[in-house]
Amino acid sequence: MSAHTVTVNKTTGSTSAPGGPHAGLIAKIRARKPVLVMGILNVTPDSFSDGGKFFDPLSAISHARQLIAEGADIIDIGAESTRPYNGMKPVTAEDERQRLAHVLPAVVALGVAVSIDTMKASVADWALNNGAAIANDVWGLQRDPDMARIVARHGVPVVVMHNREKPDAQDIMADIDAFLARSIEIATRAGIARNNIVLDPGVGFGKTAEQSMMAIARLAELDHFGLPILMGASRKRFIDAVTPAPPDQRLGGSLASHLIAAKAGASIIRAHDVAATVQALKVAAAIAATAKEQPKGQP
Repeated sequence: MSAHTVTVNKTTGSTSAPGGPHAGLIAKIRARKPVLVMGILNVTPDSFSDGGKFFDPLSAISHARQLIAEGADIIDIGAESTRPYNGMKPVTAEDERQRLAHVLPAVVALGVAVSIDTMKASVADWALNNGAAIANDVWGLQRDPDMARIVARHGVPVVVMHNREKPDAQDIMADIDAFLARSIEIATRAGIARNNIVLDPGVGFGKTAEQSMMAIARLAELDHFGLPILMGASRKRFIDAVTPAPPDQRLGGSLASHLIAAKAGASIIRAHDVAATVQALKVAAAIAATAKEQPKGQP
């Protein structure tokens, strides 16, 4: 039984949760403002960024509390490393569910919106049945043929991310655009409402360092879709290509990337370092707001 109150579309079989516990947040996602922060919680032993630091359920739940206290609007929980570099170890759906079982429901109980980061439809279905409010698919509904159907049935927002097996020399923005157009088409055919789709250009996934930076620099080119955009540049390897640093020492590069993305129209920022990200976004917004103010004494 799903944790959401849903209604069923008799034509498509899809469901929606207009009165769900996170209706306000979902409305903000659809409105594309204000910029929301998605805190990352990896329940894996081999994450590129934290190396399994939160694999233990108690540590994971404690970290979720910290992320919420720091200002996270959404907690994105993943139980299989989707690291965009060599070394990712695939796990079975059952392994993913076991890793999530003692963490996801507990984080849901904290009252924050939870996103399930998985490329497996059966895991997404389990998580959404246990209170997750958003699906996050790093293969943009193009890897597991059941993913779109499951998301449509639950009537929740879905993040569709651009991905490739390996980089190539073609125009990366053209490739991102075409890939996301296919994801939207798959979603539409499955009965996913267009206003439940969030786009992610997939920084670091199947891209060279230069292509990842280009995806940030030219992010506004995705505006023609008229959909919310998520940016996840946190601690990614392209930062190391510019200024060498291990993943946990890439905060400066992460903040720079995310501020540029927010200015270009990103409405969700996916980050490891939530407190610093929230502060940076608030200060940038406050500075930008002063440009609209008239000096005192002038008409």
